[in-house]
Amino acid sequence: MTKLDINNYATRKTLAQGMLDLALLTANAAQLKYILTIGSAHPFFMLLLVLVIASIVLQVLQAITIIILAILLDINKVEEQRKSVIFNNVLMCLTVLSVTINVVISAFDMKSQSKVFTSE
Repeated sequence: MTKLDINNYATRKTLAQGMLDLALLTANAAQLKYILTIGSAHPFFMLLLVLVIASIVLQVLQAITIIILAILLDINKVEEQRKSVIFNNVLMCLTVLSVTINVVISAFDMKSQSKVFTSE
């Protein structure tokens, strides 16, 4: 039986998370385009604009943290384990905050209200 390389496992897990984050970033870019197209006709224009931009900024910070964890740090090296734990905790906080913001964004269901805004 082959010995499990924890660093390899963590790197693959981090990269898989990065792919999911890319999908969310794409959705946020589409939401940003939509809210900018509708403009101030949307009753929550400013709130949604701020939330979508905040989500995109958080996702960029997550990507930077993922790069640091996946490429720069090796958890098999004892001297890098403390840094890895810190970066992993930062990543977890950024992820929770990003998910929370996206839940709030989705609560406004911008797409189903589009007929209301475009018919005026």
